[in-house]
Amino acid sequence: MKETVGRSVGMLSNLIRRHFSTFSFHGTLSGAQGKTLHFILARGQECDVFQKDIEEEYSLRPPTATKLLKDMEKNGLIYREAVPYDARLKRIVATEKAMQYQELIHQSLEETEDRLTSGISSQDLAVFFRVINQMIRNMS
Repeated sequence: MKETVGRSVGMLSNLIRRHFSTFSFHGTLSGAQGKTLHFILARGQECDVFQKDIEEEYSLRPPTATKLLKDMEKNGLIYREAVPYDARLKRIVATEKAMQYQELIHQSLEETEDRLTSGISSQDLAVFFRVINQMIRNMS
């Protein structure tokens, strides 16, 4: 079978998704929730995070992001609150419960990144990022 970019990216995507599906703490936090929570916590309390930011960060469609955030809200990981400058906007805020997972999430993401890049030189990684970013632009 001929090697293609789409097939290779798909295979890697499936392997990463499978790896993150094992990323769960007491059944409360899925891999997608962990990555999203990491994004929210990394932005800090000084920077508002909205659903649109999560959609853009992970290239999610609005219904997918809505379901993800509803599940996180149901699990007590986030809540949404109106911002004073626009009643239509709801910023996403991590709860105290979510903050208990911060170090575990960070550690898991770091280990995954180390595993993905093991044995790859910084020069090869620079080429990879240049190429993958062009592919992302091509598909956008």
